[in-house]
Amino acid sequence: MNTAVNLWPLIGVAVIIVGFVLRFNPMLVVAVTAIVTAFAANFPVDKVLAALGTGFVKTRNLPLIILLPLAVIGLLERHGLRQHAQSWIANIKSATAGRLLIVYLFVREITAALGLTSLGGHPQMVRPLIAPMTEGAAESRYGKLSDNIRFKLRAYSAATDNVGLFFGEDVFVAFGAIVLMSTFLHEAGVDVEPIHIAMWGIPTAISAFIIHAYRLRRLDAALDKELAAQLQTQSKKNQHDGGAA
Repeated sequence: MNTAVNLWPLIGVAVIIVGFVLRFNPMLVVAVTAIVTAFAANFPVDKVLAALGTGFVKTRNLPLIILLPLAVIGLLERHGLRQHAQSWIANIKSATAGRLLIVYLFVREITAALGLTSLGGHPQMVRPLIAPMTEGAAESRYGKLSDNIRFKLRAYSAATDNVGLFFGEDVFVAFGAIVLMSTFLHEAGVDVEPIHIAMWGIPTAISAFIIHAYRLRRLDAALDKELAAQLQTQSKKNQHDGGAA
């Protein structure tokens, strides 16, 4: 009996890696990868076309679901959403970039643990609200920020959303990964309820919160060290220029 395994379908992994490294259109890369993998697995042409057609029919409403929120967010930004967020957070004197992101991390993890994963996200929350508010909190304390500092704050804002979502949703009992693990273990003869898997995600979520909150506290300390020194140098320069005048 021939037990050889056909490894040629794995060429699709190489295709998708090369496509993303060369920064081709993601949709084109995925489509080409599917076709290459199917032909490498000796799928007939009609079966490949049928699979592509079925996938298209199932996801044809997906672009509408994605584009509608983006249009709403774009309209809000055009009417000054980012500016209002920055000015509002600037009025809170005790707010810092790190403290603000710690609060968002806590809220993001809790809501994700309850299954409300769509309440956050990069396009609908981080870009129009969290990042501008983080920049506004830093500007209220240190004045005008350099581009490097702005990009750093935006990166921390995006990372905070990622950490909160990734570790928070592992606590939600109906999360797909938890159901998949429960099913896999059940087929392997290990009976584990999804609720037990979700409960064991709580220590990991708490640890992720503590570790990332510590990183955000270090962010505040780094900003104090870097930007406060710049403010002091600028103040001395202004005094020197004023005395010379």
